[in-house]
Amino acid sequence: MPKTSITFAVPLFLATVSTASAAPAQYTIDNVVNTFDPGNTNPTRVGYQYWFADKTFANGKTLKLSVVKPHAATHAPHQHEEDEFFFVLEGTAEFHLNGETRTGGPMTSFYCPSGSMHGIRNVGDTELKYLVIKQYLSKE
Repeated sequence: MPKTSITFAVPLFLATVSTASAAPAQYTIDNVVNTFDPGNTNPTRVGYQYWFADKTFANGKTLKLSVVKPHAATHAPHQHEEDEFFFVLEGTAEFHLNGETRTGGPMTSFYCPSGSMHGIRNVGDTELKYLVIKQYLSKE
């Protein structure tokens, strides 16, 4: 795997902190900057994922890097309650939304509204790298 350096200051989009029963999180420069570490990736059957911010970080708001091998998809189109936002960094993605498809490359975004049937697959000959931004809804 080639060395990649991606750094995000995650609070730029993570502005709210839950004030429910737990005390508010204390954010410092040490816990809000996350540099990609290939040793901390989570393997999938078609590549890997790296969580810059998982659902325990800031009231369910997440930022994940997904990497998918050529001509593969992490999973079939699906739907869920949360909105989801994809942003392509490298490669060629085919986006599915409610039975329609569109192809996009680097610097292309794809928004999936709540309850929509959606998916993303790599239709290129190189790895597809994209960010997933989502907020998990509380089941309380």
